[in-house]
Amino acid sequence: MPTLFDPISFGAIAAPNRVVMAPLTRGRATREHVPQPLMADYYAQRASAGLIITEATGISRQGLGWPFAPGLWTDEQTEAWKPIVAAVHAAGGRIVAQLWHMGRIVHSSIGGAQPVSSSATTAPGQAHTYDGKQDYEEARPLRLDEFPGLLDDYERATKNAKVAGFDGVQIHAANGYLIDQFLRDNSNFRTDDYGGHPENRIRLLREVTERVAGVIGADRTAVRLSPNGNSQGVKDSNPEAVFVPAAKALAEIGIAFLELREPGPDGTFGRSDQPRLSPEIRQVFPGPLVLNSDYLGDTAQAALDSGVADAISFGRTFLANPDLPERLRTGAPLNPDNMATWYSQGPEGYIDYPTLESVAAE
Repeated sequence: MPTLFDPISFGAIAAPNRVVMAPLTRGRATREHVPQPLMADYYAQRASAGLIITEATGISRQGLGWPFAPGLWTDEQTEAWKPIVAAVHAAGGRIVAQLWHMGRIVHSSIGGAQPVSSSATTAPGQAHTYDGKQDYEEARPLRLDEFPGLLDDYERATKNAKVAGFDGVQIHAANGYLIDQFLRDNSNFRTDDYGGHPENRIRLLREVTERVAGVIGADRTAVRLSPNGNSQGVKDSNPEAVFVPAAKALAEIGIAFLELREPGPDGTFGRSDQPRLSPEIRQVFPGPLVLNSDYLGDTAQAALDSGVADAISFGRTFLANPDLPERLRTGAPLNPDNMATWYSQGPEGYIDYPTLESVAAE
């Protein structure tokens, strides 16, 4: 069996190890969702990852509802990503852009209009806004005549990712955001071709993936799913019936890799009372399968040894440990992350986490 430190090919992307940096929202862009130069330092520091998946990046103003999160729908945003991608490449890394539409999680004070979703539902809890936390608003169902425009938004963001120099893209179809809102039966009550039977609820995922792959190539297209448990109020009564066929459809498209966020019953950041579906998905998805959620070095290697996972993506541990692959390889202690600076602006808690090399030099 491979180790975490053996090379792997994610489609057309050759990675030197199987330690993937998971997408991590950090809130360091401008209010116009333009990436800032500080982000180049942050991502370049983490270029020893086998592959970096960027923080979730909006495909449109309609789809982006997180304060100071970056976008990829304007020329200004695209140009601002170029030096960030170049810095990662100069440091020897590989980086893909995660494409994001938040659906009902968008607040109108940021998105500029009533949020959209599969159906008229309201997310539980409150939204992060520029004016503090506010209650989520009821979303309106996407009309059938709006789907072509939504696909165009994904296509435009993918084209912009190519222009910016990214090695590929990942479609965010997890964590209770728009595509996930279509996939699961407690948020999708449609009676048209996008609702009801799992085959219909998978339709948007398949159409988005085909459109994106048509722009950048299936071998540079990835997808993230969260097939078990509640995520921002979105849950399915029979996840195996929808997510296994979804994974099979993605395999037929030939995507570069599939990432699964699968919290367990004792997760430190999200818990689930539904069993992990990765063993069942492994049976229908022969491509690289990347698992995520609360992994450490020993449990990550055990997942590879089981034959279910081909690589592991690390989130909070990569946030706090720029040199995470080396720390895992040597068994060095890990820096704890500072939750207070996860989404703050500026360098604190962003580019100032120490590396083993910097500590040794003191």
